[in-house]
Amino acid sequence: MSQKPTSGAKKPLIRSYGRRRTKGLRPIRTNAINNVLPSVNIVLPDDSVSVDPQSLFDLSVKNVWFEIGFGNGEHLLHQAIRHPEIGFIGCEPFINGVSALCVGIRENNVSNIRIWPEDARILMERFKPQTLDRLFLLHPDPWPKSRHHKRRFVQTETLDEMARLLKPGAELRMATDHRDLAIWLLDKTCFHSAFKWLATSADDWRHPPDDWPETRYGQKGVKAGRPPVYFSFQRI
Repeated sequence: MSQKPTSGAKKPLIRSYGRRRTKGLRPIRTNAINNVLPSVNIVLPDDSVSVDPQSLFDLSVKNVWFEIGFGNGEHLLHQAIRHPEIGFIGCEPFINGVSALCVGIRENNVSNIRIWPEDARILMERFKPQTLDRLFLLHPDPWPKSRHHKRRFVQTETLDEMARLLKPGAELRMATDHRDLAIWLLDKTCFHSAFKWLATSADDWRHPPDDWPETRYGQKGVKAGRPPVYFSFQRI
């Protein structure tokens, strides 16, 4: 019999992601999980002390960029290779995606990535305020059915937490190829007092930023007749 939560206990997080893994991993990915992940996996202190994200890196990093739901890690890996002076933290509960990124880390000898293979919100609540310089939320699960909209990652509460963590002037980038989710993201974020939409013309949201790599997921949407939209917001 399950026990009722004690007084003051936190409510369980509503799950905002889908499956954790598919059947079996290829040997190269299994090897990467076993031999790469332990060296880049984030382990939090047992107590509830707040953590400075920069302290998670062995090398000195100038800034910290944070990606929620990195898929197979193509965007995260591209940015980390391009910006070796920046520390990158990627969150992804899907173990197949984690294994793909671990393969990329090993093949490219990358040392400025750390991985949290769990719900991003658990990690975010442990970070000190105003410690992130950029945050990415790219192609999150749209949860298209109305009864599942509460599972969408972007809610007022998560935007509050993003606002707490981002430094003034920091950038929040989002992307989706799902029309209804795009409207949801704009509505929630534009009406949040901590964020300003940076678009000045339609081209700003129709085309990715110059440093945005082409990923398999983005190509999939284009081929299916669903070109992605790209939103950039500034932490006020």
